[in-house]
Amino acid sequence: MKKVLILFILLFVLVGCDKDRATYVSISTSKAIEMMETETDYVILDVRTEVEYQSGHIKGAINYPNENIKEEMLDILSDKDQLIFVYCRSGNRSKQASQKMADIGYTNIVEIGGINFWPFDLEY
Repeated sequence: MKKVLILFILLFVLVGCDKDRATYVSISTSKAIEMMETETDYVILDVRTEVEYQSGHIKGAINYPNENIKEEMLDILSDKDQLIFVYCRSGNRSKQASQKMADIGYTNIVEIGGINFWPFDLEY
């Protein structure tokens, strides 16, 4: 009985803490394209490695690898309320990076998955 009570309390604490965690929005590539056609002041953030970025990226995207995202290192994105579209190769790192950025205090993060699903030509 004691173990069940401890497990219940631990579960309650973990779920309770998660409710207050900052979040981001995930959308499809097609929805991102629609938004990019109507929005004006946004950043496209490629969170792959520099080598991956050089092999082809979305036009106008800036590169900031997921592994490097730390509060003191995001000088290039000083406006924490700016709309930021985040992508990687397949969608895993973009989700990680988006959550890290939300935890740091960025408020307008839109995770758009992977470049594998981008229907347009890439920039090199």
